[in-house]
Amino acid sequence: MSDNKTLQVNGRSYPWMKQPVVVVCVDGCEQEYINQAIQAGVTPFLKKLAAQGTVLTGDCVVPSFTNPNNLSIVTGAPPSVHGICGNYFLDREANQEVMMNDAKYLRAGTLFEAFSNAGAKVAVITAKDKLRSLLGHKMRGGICFSAEKADQATLEQNGVENLLELVGMPLPSVYSAELSEFVFAAGVKLLETQRPDIMYLSTTDYIQHKYAPGTPGANAFYAMMDHYLTQLDALGAVIGLTADHGMNAKTDSAGKPNVIYLQDVLDAKVGNGKTRVILPITDPYVVHHGALGSYATVYLNEGADLASVTRQVNAIPGIELVLTRTEAAARFELPEDRIGDLVVVSERLTVIGTSASRHDLSELKLPLRSHGGISEQRVPLMFNRHLAAIPSDHRLRNFDVFFLAMNAAA
Repeated sequence: MSDNKTLQVNGRSYPWMKQPVVVVCVDGCEQEYINQAIQAGVTPFLKKLAAQGTVLTGDCVVPSFTNPNNLSIVTGAPPSVHGICGNYFLDREANQEVMMNDAKYLRAGTLFEAFSNAGAKVAVITAKDKLRSLLGHKMRGGICFSAEKADQATLEQNGVENLLELVGMPLPSVYSAELSEFVFAAGVKLLETQRPDIMYLSTTDYIQHKYAPGTPGANAFYAMMDHYLTQLDALGAVIGLTADHGMNAKTDSAGKPNVIYLQDVLDAKVGNGKTRVILPITDPYVVHHGALGSYATVYLNEGADLASVTRQVNAIPGIELVLTRTEAAARFELPEDRIGDLVVVSERLTVIGTSASRHDLSELKLPLRSHGGISEQRVPLMFNRHLAAIPSDHRLRNFDVFFLAMNAAA
């Protein structure tokens, strides 16, 4: 491959890299986690990035959930281009509420597809298996697996086998910090043994849902992460680090969850069956957040008036914003055909549920922390290289991370 070659992916030109590029998506990484860990003296690698690399801040995609943002990062484009606008949505054609994990919902190619087809060696490691098929869609060869199902990886299906032996860790629980540690440890092993040209590491936000920035549990997680980033740096990788979304407490001052059960409210005010509330945060792993986030979309059925429902939702304490479908698609760069008649965003300390009877909060052992809204949109963009100057009028996004890292590696 020519050193001067560039590839066009979703309207952007990416240079061919001369050094391995490793992009890390730290799930739920509110910037304060890193700040507090540096202040505590447990993350020397992250601390030195301010002097020896580049530290920036960007905006993630709203809804600030995992699937839309991971797909934006690996396509370099917003959901209006790639089509993934939640972890979960109402498939109108099938009239079913379904997970958005199936690659049939993906409307754009990924960087991994383009570069692997051009001859690059690509490795993708995700903590949760729900992202694997989307991230690895149409990748030619290479390695793609989840830590959650690392024990089931085969050379034929995942491009690698005997992962537990390679990494030297037992299979981690899906609800553990070790699930993310497995991602980092595997990344270091693959860079040592197979040296992929491009590697993507995507963690889980189990710790961020449990622990606030600066707490012992949070600092221990970032110290672990710092340890593996130091090794990736020593192996010569150009590292770009960002997050899919931030994270905030969603409680009152006594630690009780601040929840608006929107379906219950609308049933009482508009009538049973007149509206349908969808929570795109929903995924198979709800123990740590109870499927409660700061973003919902509402479908109106016959007999429900758009203007009237909008006024009534806007009047609910804790609601930050109510947009029509067209307004939301324009403001948040969303696919208009995959969101409801209304998009509802709650304030920083508040989450939205459907009906109280549909949320099991019995497993929440600590005060609720969650995401989904505009208040979780600011995320870190950190690199272990000095970057060229970025135009002052460019709005930095988390999905700029590959573009910036690959230019630093060119």
